[in-house]
Amino acid sequence: MTHAPAASRSRRRRHDREIVALAVPAFGALVAEPLFVLADSAIVGHLGTAQLAGLGIASALLTTAVSVFVFLAYATTAAVARRVGAGDLRAAIQQGMDGVWLALLLGAGVIAVVLPLASPIVELLGASETAAPYASTYLRISALGIPAMLVVLASTGVLRGLQDTRTPLYVAVAGFLANGALNLVLVYGVGLGIAGSAWGTVIAQCAMAVAYLFVVVRGARRHGASLRPDAAGIRACAQAGAPLLVRTLSLRAILMIATAVAARLGDADIAAHQIILSLWSLLAFALDAIAIAGQAIIGRYLGAGDTEGAREACRRMVQWGVASGVVLGALVLAGRPLFLPLFSGDADVHHAALPALVIVALSQPVSGVVFVLDGVLMGAGDGPYLANAMLITLAVFTPLALLVPTLGGGLTALWGAMTVMMGMRLLTLWLRSRSGRWIVTGATR
Repeated sequence: MTHAPAASRSRRRRHDREIVALAVPAFGALVAEPLFVLADSAIVGHLGTAQLAGLGIASALLTTAVSVFVFLAYATTAAVARRVGAGDLRAAIQQGMDGVWLALLLGAGVIAVVLPLASPIVELLGASETAAPYASTYLRISALGIPAMLVVLASTGVLRGLQDTRTPLYVAVAGFLANGALNLVLVYGVGLGIAGSAWGTVIAQCAMAVAYLFVVVRGARRHGASLRPDAAGIRACAQAGAPLLVRTLSLRAILMIATAVAARLGDADIAAHQIILSLWSLLAFALDAIAIAGQAIIGRYLGAGDTEGAREACRRMVQWGVASGVVLGALVLAGRPLFLPLFSGDADVHHAALPALVIVALSQPVSGVVFVLDGVLMGAGDGPYLANAMLITLAVFTPLALLVPTLGGGLTALWGAMTVMMGMRLLTLWLRSRSGRWIVTGATR
């Protein structure tokens, strides 16, 4: 009678070790990336308000352009992990190389669009006459680093699929430090101003891409994978990533609609919304680390044909998601009096933000499960379902959010709609996980 519980505890401990080993470094790498923007802002901010405003507009455009292609990391992680589980490391690395080539092609396409249209795009976002030239300068120069940024995404996916999240952490930290040093030297030492900040970011991103390519190419040579671009492989990567692109665009649309609605509520509400959204994004990084572990672990189990192992890992990660959400929610509740004054001394902003922060805190356990199941289904290569589920969620959220200014309730009602959105995601993901239709074994889905 005691053997089964002992065996069960042993399996849970094994899953816990795998989750921690992958999630903790992944969280460090996720947090390091936004620090690039923070470092740029801190350095450029001392040049003047117009320069900082220009940086804010350009970095928002740049971040959006790159984040749209996050499927390069997600789809590559799942595909590589499956082949690792199947014991075919050569095919795993080859899959990764196809992803890298796709990243380079997409990066070249983005440059071709951004360089000639930088000024019109900046003006479309409503940049002032004083900020627009700085925004255009930063955007044009930084766009040259987009291929490197996308290579970093694809290579990160390769290493995660190989069950390695430590190397991305080391590269991200080194890149952040190099970015800060380069910005200081080029902005103030050389006197290039905001252009120096842009060049510093480009150089740091290119150096990160080179570091990743060194690791990936070394693995390709060790396992006999080809370094040449393969049209069929690149096309397969693009097809696998297309549903995740739809998913990402739908999620971005939800966040944009929420911000647009908050702007219509008044200055205090939009200011409070930005504070809460920043916190929500930070919490998402912590929960996304578990999702990344899920992508790598589930892909490996399914590649190995271990359906029971995949189910057990899924259940254990859901438990981790709930526990993490409870802890993060408690921290948000406890830290409310200290958190808000860091961003604003306006009593109206605090009054608008406090009830919404309570909603965010209470919804964190739901968010924890959503992120985990999202990662599990990505690891299973269940992209088409994720795309359809997010489109349904967008369709439910949009009318709820747009009715907030009419029906009243202010920012609290808006974040209530955001919680409904997360609840809808939970429902669609939970139904899929319960169905078992995501469990498809083999080196490819």
